[in-house]
Amino acid sequence: MKSTHSRKRPVAAEEIANLADKGENVSRFFTGKGRMMTPVQRVNVDFAAPMLSELDEVAKELNISRQALIKTLVRQAMDNHYVARNARQSSKRS
Repeated sequence: MKSTHSRKRPVAAEEIANLADKGENVSRFFTGKGRMMTPVQRVNVDFAAPMLSELDEVAKELNISRQALIKTLVRQAMDNHYVARNARQSSKRS
């Protein structure tokens, strides 16, 4: 007995781009669900060896990659900065 629902294979972005370049309608590939991912830009950051060792130790404790730890810590620092800045601005208005 055959399955009543067909399994669709995922279509590569490059394949969709090629169809669009040919002028074909590619709207069927987009459901409107999910979110658009922003482009990633790589940066280089230099760390002293002791700090790198610390980062690796903490990443290991948390069972995450060094990169994930750095991203998390930078995000937390930026969030703290914005909270402090907003608090300063609020106190100036009072």
